[in-house]
Amino acid sequence: MKKLDKKPITWKDWAKVLVIIALYIWFIAWVDAWWGLIVVPFIFDAYITKKIPWTWWKELENPVTRTVMSWVDAIVFALVAVYFVNIYFFQNYTIPSSSLEKSLLVGDYLFVSKMSYGPRVPQTPLHLPLVQHTLPNGMKSYSELIQWDYKRVSPKPVQLNDIVVFNYPSGDSVVANPAYQAADFYGLCYGYGRQIVQQNNILPEMDSLTLMQQRQLYSIFYAVGRQYVNENRAEFGEVMARPVDRRENYVKRCVGLPGQTLQIRDHIIYLDGVANKEPENVQYNYHIYLKNGQRDLPEAITRELRLSSDDLRDLHQTGVMPLTAAARERLLQCTDLVDSIDIDISTTTDELYPLNGHTGWTRDNYGPVWIPKKGENIPLTLENLPVYERPIRVYEGNELHVDENGTIYINGEVATSYTFKMDYYWMQGDNRHNSADSRYWGFVPEDHIVGKPIMVWLSTDKDRGWFDGHIRWNRLFRWVDTLAE
Repeated sequence: MKKLDKKPITWKDWAKVLVIIALYIWFIAWVDAWWGLIVVPFIFDAYITKKIPWTWWKELENPVTRTVMSWVDAIVFALVAVYFVNIYFFQNYTIPSSSLEKSLLVGDYLFVSKMSYGPRVPQTPLHLPLVQHTLPNGMKSYSELIQWDYKRVSPKPVQLNDIVVFNYPSGDSVVANPAYQAADFYGLCYGYGRQIVQQNNILPEMDSLTLMQQRQLYSIFYAVGRQYVNENRAEFGEVMARPVDRRENYVKRCVGLPGQTLQIRDHIIYLDGVANKEPENVQYNYHIYLKNGQRDLPEAITRELRLSSDDLRDLHQTGVMPLTAAARERLLQCTDLVDSIDIDISTTTDELYPLNGHTGWTRDNYGPVWIPKKGENIPLTLENLPVYERPIRVYEGNELHVDENGTIYINGEVATSYTFKMDYYWMQGDNRHNSADSRYWGFVPEDHIVGKPIMVWLSTDKDRGWFDGHIRWNRLFRWVDTLAE
């Protein structure tokens, strides 16, 4: 190894290290992690005492090795910088589905601000940056060797009608097969369980059962479905658990705040009895009846209305397609093409939250449901327990049990009420009939909130070629608030 001459320490070195240490101490004070002071002596050594050979590779004789190690050094520094920027300041996010169209579009690339609601201290600090939970080879991108409790730096509340990025609440359990990882695990279990039980039994009408009998029947559905998933590993793979910050990132609009009572009546959201303002680009599914039995629209119309290939496929196959109010009015003007347009009133109840309770609610007529607020106490009954059981048991870590007499126990004690430890939010997509949201998996706890999208920095259209509008130039560097009002 060649010996490098050590340069004498100058006042500039002292000034540099003092500024760096001051900034570092400000940072650990900001995140309230004073254990981080153990790093200060190493920072001092890197600039002043230099007892540790931090740049040992610069003394190597082989120039190729020195070059490679210089690149490794630069890459490691960049990854560490990205790690901290992603956790505490900004993160890139891509819109993967149509649940927010036409406010945010599939192919929009967003800057998500962690500062808007206060950055979370990571629950799993040992993870690779730029990867949410799984490496390309299928391995986990994080380690659970160290896990920290939930803490948010300089917390700020989510505002009504904000578009929010958050961790998927039902993503605490997933199956290993990628083909099923996007599916709600609990929906799989209840769905398969119900099918299997129905094949072997004549099920009674839910309305004819007592609340305790309903609870017991839903427990059977889940147990049978869970057993089916466990026994069919060739199809589903292993069942895996994920910590909060490693669950899938979702993006929806916050349409209900802690402490509010939400109800959906004829697809309109009401908060405490008052209709919430709908986004300008809100969409609903419509039956579109074209003249002469046609199933397709002219290309000029599809371009004008920004209809996606997925929208057009649905129209061709089912005659149903999502439309904004403006798009619906534009189509109705095409009297030579369109006979009529009627809103889709299809109803489903079994897939809606709570999966373990019989409510009769539908996607367009849902609730009323009170959204839990930190410090607020509610009475617990067998009637409302299905709605609040998951927050109490899963999100707030309590043991909950109901005996054969219908008595509720929390942590071994009889419970007739419960005081919530966190705030919760209600999230829905603007594409109301094509959005897997709180109507299907319930409340979003405050510890799942990731950040707020603030800017679209790139937008691409998968349905267009590179020379035919693939890049949506009119959306580049636009503020999300102006696109999604």
